[in-house]
Amino acid sequence: MTDMLNKTLFVFKDKFIRSKIVFILFAFFIFRLFASVPLPIVDQGALQKFFSDNQFLGMINLFSGGGLEALSIVMFGVMPYITASIIMQLMSFSYPKLKKMQQEEGEIGRKKIGNYSRLLSVPLAAIQAFGFLHLLNSYQLLENFDSNVMMTSITVAVAGSIFLMWVGELISEFGIGNGLSLMIFAGIVSSFPGRLRQLWENLSNDISVLPAYLGIGALFLFMIYAIVYVTEASRPVPVHNARTARAGEKAQNIQSFIPIKLNQAGVIPIIFASVLISLPQVVVSILQLGKVETWSWLQSLVDVSSNPSANLMYSIYYGIAFFILVFFFTFFYTAVTFDPKKMAENLQKGGTFVPGVRPGEETEEFFAKVTTRVTFVGALFLSSVAVIPFVVSGLTGNPNLAIGGTSILIVVSVGIDLIRKIDAQISVRQYLNS
Repeated sequence: MTDMLNKTLFVFKDKFIRSKIVFILFAFFIFRLFASVPLPIVDQGALQKFFSDNQFLGMINLFSGGGLEALSIVMFGVMPYITASIIMQLMSFSYPKLKKMQQEEGEIGRKKIGNYSRLLSVPLAAIQAFGFLHLLNSYQLLENFDSNVMMTSITVAVAGSIFLMWVGELISEFGIGNGLSLMIFAGIVSSFPGRLRQLWENLSNDISVLPAYLGIGALFLFMIYAIVYVTEASRPVPVHNARTARAGEKAQNIQSFIPIKLNQAGVIPIIFASVLISLPQVVVSILQLGKVETWSWLQSLVDVSSNPSANLMYSIYYGIAFFILVFFFTFFYTAVTFDPKKMAENLQKGGTFVPGVRPGEETEEFFAKVTTRVTFVGALFLSSVAVIPFVVSGLTGNPNLAIGGTSILIVVSVGIDLIRKIDAQISVRQYLNS
């Protein structure tokens, strides 16, 4: 407790770290300011009711930071860039040129792929804006809507997404942590007061739901504890460094450990899975397939999927699909970020080896095997925790619980990562000041 207090005081005293945190808070303020400026073409009351009855749109609104529900000038937040990143990551595994760029060019290759993701996010933002505005217009939620208003609204939505993408990158450069993750974090946290107010109103109207709410609250507290525990857990791999001895001295064998984290992907699999599971509903809404008699069954499926808690069986199927996607993306993102071959090469160059394992290919196979086993446990846990709220929402008939579970996963994971990086900054500054 004393150590935490000392670090907190150091943050306020150190000008370098304090300036980074102030910059993050300023960026959050700008984000929330823009998210509260709506387009003047919609009935806000009818739009909020439309969102409350649709779990699918609630999930998208979650990542937009509430901007979509208000139809603000930054209505999609950083979602277009997230979608573009998913597409580029998938293409980097299937397209030889991108795969070579990512594996052989290192940091330069990753920067090029990042630039491609930024360029791709522009047409994706336009497509998403067109589809969403077309969907709202089909439900007669837009006022004085014509082709000129459509083009203006799409232009504003695209510009808003690009602006927030730029703000997120500024946070990564001048602040602390991953800027895009922090933007999503800020959007989710900003919705907590409204949800607490709604919870209080529900309790005031019907006190009999208090035991159920206490049980759900205990479940979410357990989820927070479990997420923190698994996020901090790692499998230490012992390594030895044979230091060359000078004349008259004995050779030294220095032992250390390389930690292989259970969940190396962090919150990225949850975000990727949430975006991907919503794509079929977006496509059906944009193409208006439900109006074609041949595809009417598909529209019926989308209507149910927009609120899976209304159907327990469908909630189970929805949860299974979400489980599989989170599990897949945990392995996928770990494979992208952790390269056993590069790890083996770096250890060999530094004269470091794993006891009982030969340098080179055997070390590469060893790290690949250990990473696969550790990631399997982490992916299984993350997927299980991700689907618990869907099961609870199916049993209780409350769609907000599923969204609330995803919120907790993202907020806790991003919060832990931010605290860890602030702690690292404190250690560096204390070392430089000593």
